[in-house]
Amino acid sequence: MQCVVLAAGEGKRMRPLTAKRPKVMLPLANQPMMEHLVAAAREAGITDFVFVVGYGEREIRRHFGDGSRYGISISYTPQRHQQGTADALNAAREDISGPFILMNGDMIVHSEDIRAICEKKAPCMGVFTTDHPQDYGVVVVEGGIVTALEEKSKKPKSRLINAGIYLFDPGIFEYVDDVIPSPRGELELTDALAGYIGQKKMTAYQLSYWLDVGEPWDMLNANAALLARIDGENKGTVEENVTLNGPVSIGEGTVLKSGTYIEGPCCIGRDCRIGPHAYIRGATSIGNNCHIGHCSEIKNSIIMEKSRIPHFNYIGDSIIGSDCNFGAGTKIANLRHDHGTIKVAGKDSRRVKFGAIVGDNVQFGINCSINVGAVIGSNAKFAPGSYIEGQIGENSFIR
Repeated sequence: MQCVVLAAGEGKRMRPLTAKRPKVMLPLANQPMMEHLVAAAREAGITDFVFVVGYGEREIRRHFGDGSRYGISISYTPQRHQQGTADALNAAREDISGPFILMNGDMIVHSEDIRAICEKKAPCMGVFTTDHPQDYGVVVVEGGIVTALEEKSKKPKSRLINAGIYLFDPGIFEYVDDVIPSPRGELELTDALAGYIGQKKMTAYQLSYWLDVGEPWDMLNANAALLARIDGENKGTVEENVTLNGPVSIGEGTVLKSGTYIEGPCCIGRDCRIGPHAYIRGATSIGNNCHIGHCSEIKNSIIMEKSRIPHFNYIGDSIIGSDCNFGAGTKIANLRHDHGTIKVAGKDSRRVKFGAIVGDNVQFGINCSINVGAVIGSNAKFAPGSYIEGQIGENSFIR
């Protein structure tokens, strides 16, 4: 069984986090999100992978290599113009020799479900039940057969949605060849499925677990879910009077200084300096070479590598890019006074608590205040005492 992973897209909804990396390489629990997907497929017994790459492909190739360090084999096929999911699958055509699993690279699934789909007869679609089906492709299933698929319907006919994982054989390419551009100008894989659905040949498999990572705030849900499965591991140095409460993973070369309190689940990368007297709360991941300093508090957040949060800072329910620096006293708000859900760039996150999305290499002066739902572009700089809200473009300089 081969596994084809679609990993060519930029992930524009993830901007500014994808300004210098493809979406599938955004970190969850200190590993690229696609690495978790590959690990699940490997646990299901798959060792032959085809990655369809495009935007930022160099970073994907550099990280995964030929797959040997994962005990798998990886071949790469480029999708040069990113003309849709059917076009992405077609790019892998020459690398496919028999039945194969096809997965979007930006989701989290369990190995048990991948194994179960592999045991079905092609074609088969993975489906999942959600309380907001209008955001996805809605699926109607009758007697285990997919009878209808409608993209982002305002009046969904069911709560089942297309989860972006399929079992196919090479016969799918007959339908791919017939796909024409959709109204948005792309060659959609869902249009290729219409042939199977019309002939009632496509079965449905109900996934037991699935997380979509379509928006930046979805990263927090996925990060928390993955951290909930980690075991505590200490490869660093823990000074006296440090409290570790729950599973905490500490990378090599990392030093936890006296007075620091960490609530698991939490993972901290290599060569970090934490404390003294830092407070890190659950569902937080901190990348390599970070500094979380004196009296700083981090809660339910993703901090990417080389970022510095050194003195009297608060960051809650936020995603912070790489190589950022927070001036002393800079804080991110994460809760509205009316406890309403927080909008980010006009979109409802459906989260009552959400802080900010901060791109790479953002520099804050001392005592900056960042309001809920702020989106800050990469390389932005802020003078001391700045009040920041809404969307801030890349390379902005706020005096």
